[in-house]
Amino acid sequence: MPWIHTLRLHFLVLLFTATAFLGQLISLPAPAVVVWRTGLAALGAGALALVASRDDTVPPPRVAAALLGVGAIAGLHWICFFGAARLANVSVCLAGMATTSLFTAFTEPLIERRPVRRLEVALGCVVAAGVLLVAGFERGRLVGLGVALLGALLAAIFPVLNRRLVRGDEGGWRPRPMVMVAWEMAGACLAALVALPLLPGQGGLPSLLVWQGRDWLWLLVLAWACTVWAYALHIDILRHVTAFASNLAVNLEPVYGILAAAFLLGEHRDLHPGFYLGAATIVAANFLHPLLARGAAGD
Repeated sequence: MPWIHTLRLHFLVLLFTATAFLGQLISLPAPAVVVWRTGLAALGAGALALVASRDDTVPPPRVAAALLGVGAIAGLHWICFFGAARLANVSVCLAGMATTSLFTAFTEPLIERRPVRRLEVALGCVVAAGVLLVAGFERGRLVGLGVALLGALLAAIFPVLNRRLVRGDEGGWRPRPMVMVAWEMAGACLAALVALPLLPGQGGLPSLLVWQGRDWLWLLVLAWACTVWAYALHIDILRHVTAFASNLAVNLEPVYGILAAAFLLGEHRDLHPGFYLGAATIVAANFLHPLLARGAAGD
């Protein structure tokens, strides 16, 4: 793989990793952060889609409903993501989210109606062991870990549904990537708006306006750099490298995140050795998953 694409992949992972830290800098409750993030991202992606082409930006009703539904799942995932980081810390949040690719071993066969692969189930058991290690040594953060695992499960659902949309399985209409981002972010924003009044201790709809300091700046960076730009960059990278190479790089997100949390937030002082053993197990399983799958395909 050309070195320029390797650099772009690692930059993409840094953008994804920055999401958790930006969520910590913003004073708004997690659901309110998701409302603003997705709303601003929908506006930004919609504007870019219109500038690129005024045609083909409004999908058929069935496809529009599917895009909004996938976006709603993504919105709930982000509520869990930011909520886990605040209930526990960035390291525990990223360790839980590292199970996403292994949850996909079960969600993809279910949605695509194909058999479950034994290799993926075995690696799922390895990840479960890693999560138990994290939980066993971080009992005070079990709720945050549980929320992160729920977010990981949701993150294992909407990419599979997105793949069906990209292939044109819904109504035969294939939306352009930026159009998909705009509609899905609108769906995520609506889901977060509905969830906000229902979640206890989050301040309800008035919490959307409880701004402090530079919240507006971090929200703009979160929406346009870590959402619109990151997703557009990912799509462009996939034109030049294999999905295997892309997934292998994205699996470094927990490593980057935990290291950054240690240096920037001093979280290493709060974490026990068992946490690092569990996190290393989860990350190792994520690395082994594509490597072993590739070897099995070659046999």
